[in-house]
Amino acid sequence: MAGIFTHVRVGSSDPAASIAFYDATFAALGIPGQHHEGIHAMYGDHGTGMFMVGPPADGESATCANGGTIGLAAPNAEAVHAWHAAGMANGGTDEGAPGPRDYGEKPMVGAYLRDPVGNKLCAFWVDLGE
Repeated sequence: MAGIFTHVRVGSSDPAASIAFYDATFAALGIPGQHHEGIHAMYGDHGTGMFMVGPPADGESATCANGGTIGLAAPNAEAVHAWHAAGMANGGTDEGAPGPRDYGEKPMVGAYLRDPVGNKLCAFWVDLGE
């Protein structure tokens, strides 16, 4: 079965800052990226889903979703910490430091950030006992 999403895209009014942030945070999760025209970037692949960032196609100002959060899967707890540190070092704003989260019966480690233009993201690792 294919995943639910083909891609997620966020707008940016400062592509250089956004690309630096996402290059660092996705590298911490082991996810490769590619740049286009110096103002757009894509991370992941078509088979598992892609994350994209760049200025809005309509030429209007980029805005972030009020109440929206984009969740990213981390391969382990250490990657959650590395993701958060990479984001903070590259213009991100802390929205929840890395640590255990009590959202269910499985042990989880999560962290929250806002990117340089205000989009809210989180990285989570869930111990599935595998």
